[in-house]
Amino acid sequence: MLEVSFDLAATMPDSSSAQFLMKNSPALILKTKAYAKDFFWTSWWCVLSTAFLLALTTVGPLLNLPLAAKVVCSLFAGLLSLRLFVIYHDQQHHAILPKSKLAGVFMWLFGIWALSPSSIWRSSHNHHHAHNSKLRGSHIGSFPIMTKENYQSSSRGKCFKYLFMRHPLTILFGLFSIFLYGMVICPFLNAPRKHFDCLLSFVVNLLMGIVLVHFFGWVAMVLALLIPRFIACAIGSYLFYAQHNFPDVSFNDNAGWTYEKAALESSSFLATNRVMAWFTANIGYHHIHHLNARVPFYRLPEVLKAIPELQQPKITSLHPRDIFRCLSLKVWCVETQRMVGVRNL
Repeated sequence: MLEVSFDLAATMPDSSSAQFLMKNSPALILKTKAYAKDFFWTSWWCVLSTAFLLALTTVGPLLNLPLAAKVVCSLFAGLLSLRLFVIYHDQQHHAILPKSKLAGVFMWLFGIWALSPSSIWRSSHNHHHAHNSKLRGSHIGSFPIMTKENYQSSSRGKCFKYLFMRHPLTILFGLFSIFLYGMVICPFLNAPRKHFDCLLSFVVNLLMGIVLVHFFGWVAMVLALLIPRFIACAIGSYLFYAQHNFPDVSFNDNAGWTYEKAALESSSFLATNRVMAWFTANIGYHHIHHLNARVPFYRLPEVLKAIPELQQPKITSLHPRDIFRCLSLKVWCVETQRMVGVRNL
């Protein structure tokens, strides 16, 4: 990931609401602990039913079906890949099936298949949770963030790299930019021994593509492998971006940062309909997830209903207007304490 140096100005004092959250959020974490326990059979049902549907829709394009049916299978395979990835993400947090060795093996294999090997995903994502919304050190496992002052004083090359990392096309083509390169190729080249599973992921996915082309042809490979991956990675990349890059987001220097404040003020609630909530495995309840990552994804709505203090989150959605607003945000303005675009700097 791109590393960016910062020359920070003094931040504005916290608002009274922020001070209230900072004082009371530890108590909120204690309230969520009652829900930070999975239901064993519910967890397995979610894993196995999703895996079964994913296998079914992945095989669909390889069967003697009408082209329209194959395309439908391909699209649903992409959405189901996204759901299983979020479930994998939960298992890596030990939110579900924390003591199951079988689940650990299954999810390790899924990480290899999904271009998100456990060694790099767990380390980078844990870093993200520990440093969410910090102006220093949050670039690992997340999109980089520059202040307006730092951006204006940086070289054209550094600004180009920074904007490239946050560009809508980089997010849209997350299969190649974020997952294949960022989660597989780059980690292995930087630390081959530590991230040997990244090489394994690359080889396995390359062989899958070759086998599909050899036995079923290019069209089958595109429908069974490429399109589902493209859909899952594009949506997943945008969700990860929008959950921490939205109009009301808050960033802090290390001195003004707390874990609880970052969860409540720098993680959005992404409002979706029930269908997309299912396909995204409730990842839209992101402020609760960041407050306590041990809460299973299927219990996040339960937490929201039970704890009034969490019922007024900062909200975004998948409406085109909100997507445009999120993607237009580029740098953090210390004076206004808001994310802004770069056109009028």
